[in-house]
Amino acid sequence: MFSETVKEKLQEGDKRSIARAISIVESGNSESAEFLKKIYPDTGRAYRIGVTGPPGAGKSTITNQLTKYYRSLGKKVGIIAVDPTSPFTGGALLGDRVRMSEIGQDPGVFIRSMATRGSLGGLSKKAIDAADVLDSAGFDFIILETVGVGQSELDIANAADTTIVVLVPESGDAVQAMKAGLMEIADFFVLNKSDRPGSQQAISALKTILGLKAHDENTWMPTIIRAVAIENKGINEIAEEIEKHKDHLLKKNKFLKRREERTKVRIRNIVEEKIREELWSGTGEKSLNSSINKVVLGNLSPYHIAEEIISNYKNHDK
Repeated sequence: MFSETVKEKLQEGDKRSIARAISIVESGNSESAEFLKKIYPDTGRAYRIGVTGPPGAGKSTITNQLTKYYRSLGKKVGIIAVDPTSPFTGGALLGDRVRMSEIGQDPGVFIRSMATRGSLGGLSKKAIDAADVLDSAGFDFIILETVGVGQSELDIANAADTTIVVLVPESGDAVQAMKAGLMEIADFFVLNKSDRPGSQQAISALKTILGLKAHDENTWMPTIIRAVAIENKGINEIAEEIEKHKDHLLKKNKFLKRREERTKVRIRNIVEEKIREELWSGTGEKSLNSSINKVVLGNLSPYHIAEEIISNYKNHDK
């Protein structure tokens, strides 16, 4: 079990202790749950920023430059970069992590690359637990970066205080963003690589779509920031917009409400995961295996078997 000494080292910002703590959290065993319970009272101080968008939009470059900006202010930054596949198999996404090596040497920066581990969305449930570790370790900002495909946009919206959607000028991105649901979760947009042809058309398309969004004086309206992250252009404006969004949440009394809703979603996910594990590790799997032939032969409906499995689980629980 983790000792109080390890917890103290975590709060001192010891990188080895942080890495070990996240590895335990990733394992998802009983030790992980106990440790997360222990550190939770020390969380809630870090501001969590989600960065998402299509592959190749330059999310890692923006994360890199934004981290340098916060470090220039003396702030500590934790980065959780979630890849849709194992972070150890190589490929372009791991290449992005390599480009972060410069800030990775900074004692006030911690970077962890994590796989989605089969999550329906693009953000591993364990990534949110890892963010708790970084939060308890005293990081001021935690940046959660993931590829905006599938349901990942919903995952990141449920994990971040401010969500940034990064797009590029190439035709179709704005429409694709609308289809994917990125329009719904963006607190603001960054049009990266805005020195490329077609950037003005992309901005016009985004503004048209945003103009259809219902709003009143209490509604935060997403803006569009032009950036060329590789040249460090637009990074100050991105940081300023994050601060504006935070101020809006606080002034409109939405900050804690937003975190409350996120926590509800997280608790539901934890409960569902625990029930699923318990159900299929016990009588459920046996009932399924013993009855599957009846379903295949058409003697019983899958609904019959499902109801039987749930009934057996309830009775076993009693």
